[in-house]
Amino acid sequence: MVGGAPTLTVGIEEEYLLIDAETGELAADPPKEMFEKCVKKLGDQVAHEFLKSQIEVNTAVARSIPEATQMLAELRGTIVDIAAEFDLMPIAASTHPFSHWSEQGFTDMERYTTIANDLQAVVRRLLICGMHVHVGIEDDELRIDLMNQVRYFLPHLLALTTSSPFWQGENTGLKSYRLSVWDEMPRTGLPNAFDSYAEYERHVAALVNAGIIEDATKLWWDIRPSARFPTLEMRICDVCTYIHDAAAVAALYCCIIRMLWRLKTKNQRWRQYAVMLIAENRWRAQRYGLDEGLVDFGRGEIVPYGDLVEELIDLVNEDAEAMGCMTEIENLRKIAKRGTSAHRQVRVYEESIQNGAKKEAALATVVNHLAAETRDFSEV
Repeated sequence: MVGGAPTLTVGIEEEYLLIDAETGELAADPPKEMFEKCVKKLGDQVAHEFLKSQIEVNTAVARSIPEATQMLAELRGTIVDIAAEFDLMPIAASTHPFSHWSEQGFTDMERYTTIANDLQAVVRRLLICGMHVHVGIEDDELRIDLMNQVRYFLPHLLALTTSSPFWQGENTGLKSYRLSVWDEMPRTGLPNAFDSYAEYERHVAALVNAGIIEDATKLWWDIRPSARFPTLEMRICDVCTYIHDAAAVAALYCCIIRMLWRLKTKNQRWRQYAVMLIAENRWRAQRYGLDEGLVDFGRGEIVPYGDLVEELIDLVNEDAEAMGCMTEIENLRKIAKRGTSAHRQVRVYEESIQNGAKKEAALATVVNHLAAETRDFSEV
């Protein structure tokens, strides 16, 4: 802490699906040598996920969004290169367009074995990937206060990241089907508001003391105080296929946190809304992504997302300048204009069908498209 201010350091976690480079199907049992080589190169910045066909990367603590983006590019690039040696490719998408969860095996680790035994079919179908963003807030009370306020903006962040329109070979009609799968899990969704950090700890202790969970890492809310780091961890987002989309969304989250802290220094705060209202926008973002707007509860009307982006940029402009991420914040306009990965996946699929491709071939084209975008680090 410097002068009472949070450090606002940033860390980004991304989960990828590993696919067979020839067939586009999920690699149900990737060679152990591949992961071992990743660990040798990246150390603890790479990790297993629940399913064997997944892999997770996490940046070191970064002092800025540009620094975090550079770290993320190096991590993605390393996974791409090493996977290629084993005829595999990573895709940064929150669901696979056609592979089935029933054909996947879970990673043989004690934590995952315990979860598999506890949650049964609910967790076995967890063939989904996400992006988590940590922001450094060392003061416990401030972390809880800002968590209460930032909940309002979580649907806005989700809408910018949607990358899971397909599930087991079908177009679900949702931009983020990942959340439908995720919400079957216990202790997910929007957290309640807490009056203090002590109240939050009492609620966690009630579950721990009853023997339901071991610790707060089993709270899988859309946002939570990290149980491992002095950070506020945003977890609602799909993983972005374009890396610069991930950077823009991480920048927006960081800047919103700074904006809320800045208001607090002036004895101001963001108005609190009931979970049922925020959840309605959460559903709209899950169903429509950017396409049908979100509800502005202060105005009592649905606002087109293009207008919301301009409002968000204006809201955090001062914070983006202070944090050195104006470029990333302005890139939000690009996302709003061209759409998210979900839009592009559906478009690629529909164009393939129109060009005479059968369903299976069209879905395979989507997978190849995702693999190409995952390794494309240019500004798009």
